[in-house]
Amino acid sequence: MSLSAVKIESPSDVSDEEREAEKIESRARSRIAELSQQPFDVRSIALTGLLILAVFYTIYFMRSILLPVILALMLSYLLRPIVRGLAKLKIPLAVSSAFILLGLLALVGWGISALATPTAGWLEKAPAGFAELQYKLMPVKKSVAQVTQATGEIEKLAAANAETKAVEVKRHPITETFVTRTPEFIASAVFLVILLYFLLVYDQVFIAKLVKLLPTLSDKKTAVCIAQDIESQVSRYLFTITAINACLGLAVGTAVGLLGLRNPVMWGVMVALLNFVPYLGAFTGIICMTIGATLSFDSLGYACIFPAVYLGLGTLEGSFITPWIMGRSLTLNPVIILLSLTFWGWMWGIVGIILAVPILAAFKIFCAHIKPMEPLAEFLS
Repeated sequence: MSLSAVKIESPSDVSDEEREAEKIESRARSRIAELSQQPFDVRSIALTGLLILAVFYTIYFMRSILLPVILALMLSYLLRPIVRGLAKLKIPLAVSSAFILLGLLALVGWGISALATPTAGWLEKAPAGFAELQYKLMPVKKSVAQVTQATGEIEKLAAANAETKAVEVKRHPITETFVTRTPEFIASAVFLVILLYFLLVYDQVFIAKLVKLLPTLSDKKTAVCIAQDIESQVSRYLFTITAINACLGLAVGTAVGLLGLRNPVMWGVMVALLNFVPYLGAFTGIICMTIGATLSFDSLGYACIFPAVYLGLGTLEGSFITPWIMGRSLTLNPVIILLSLTFWGWMWGIVGIILAVPILAAFKIFCAHIKPMEPLAEFLS
């Protein structure tokens, strides 16, 4: 996913979806032609711009409330197929949802406890490690005659960095940040879990209520179609991408472990999590893998094998495996994906980057079902 365009459909539905996409494209072109012939209303454009800015302003300052809601909604799409599968086995929704959430919380807790020690170890030696990394990469930048002179400067710089780091920790302890952010984080996490539970238990209830409120039959059909398409396609995307990323993390972790890199489980989890972010995730992972391998091995040539393995497996996954599994329809524009990652990352931070692609896909599906917004859906493709 990280090295190719994002796709979110199954191969069995490709022909039908391609025909539907062609219809949407033709309607979008006709709509654009109609709009191009109409005179532009400057006042209407200005009011629309102000409305968009007001919406963005609201989204930014309500992020502490909206983030748990959006994250719970996406997780409900991911877990809903499991809940429905258990419902076919005559297990009540309340019971199956509770067991799934307890299992998810147990898995997250176990992962944090297992990865806390190696992650803290890498972070603890980071200041001295970067100085060592500069020393190891010096022959690549300068000639052998300049290495001896540069070594003394690097040692002084490392000592100065160590002293500065100690002073900074005393003045700005990290624990102070955790103390100030912990209550807000705990409240958001509890709200997310509770909301996720009710979203899983009361499946389809909100759609039924919405259908009752709409006045005409055509509006009811449109609302149901939009809700079902968003749920099915985003759910399929999240479930499949999660499985693919887990397999990629397992493959990379196993490979680097066999090659001798310490803490292969930590590297595998990092690869799996970063792969949820298209393009930027793989780039960040390769940089981290290069730094970790360079600090772990004396030979720079041998250390380069690890990012090469990561790049090879990531290219295989992004160029062949993911397109083959996900299908070729409903492709999102790579440029729009990067802009979406930038925008939601600025709005909501790391969580916004992870949610950027599902939000973009849901918005594209919504636009494709609303006739005046079909040109926008075509633009996002």
